[in-house]
Amino acid sequence: MKVISTQQAPAAIGPYSQAIHIGNLVYTSGQLPIDPATGAFPVGGIKEQTRQSLTNVQAILREAGVSMSQVVKTTVFLADMNDFADMNAVYAEFFSEPYPARSAVAVKTLPKSALVEIEVVAAL
Repeated sequence: MKVISTQQAPAAIGPYSQAIHIGNLVYTSGQLPIDPATGAFPVGGIKEQTRQSLTNVQAILREAGVSMSQVVKTTVFLADMNDFADMNAVYAEFFSEPYPARSAVAVKTLPKSALVEIEVVAAL
């Protein structure tokens, strides 16, 4: 097992790792839309937050030597399912066919009152 960590994504805000590489898989922790340079959410709404969350995922995967094309499963947590279409539009900018399997669920609240959090599993 290897811990994956990069300064190009937000540091963990609790007792967890940004990602774990075990066997031929990389598991990322859920990525909030925090800009690692500022420590803040991007200005805007769900589209900007989705883009930042996925940019954070991409940076962690890059550190692990993996690309977004190797993602096999994603889980998207939304504070409001009414944001699904806008999240999905930005999500489509980061993935191409064959698309990874995905779950998207609405949750009561997310850390720091984020609108979205995204985690992935990638195969080497």
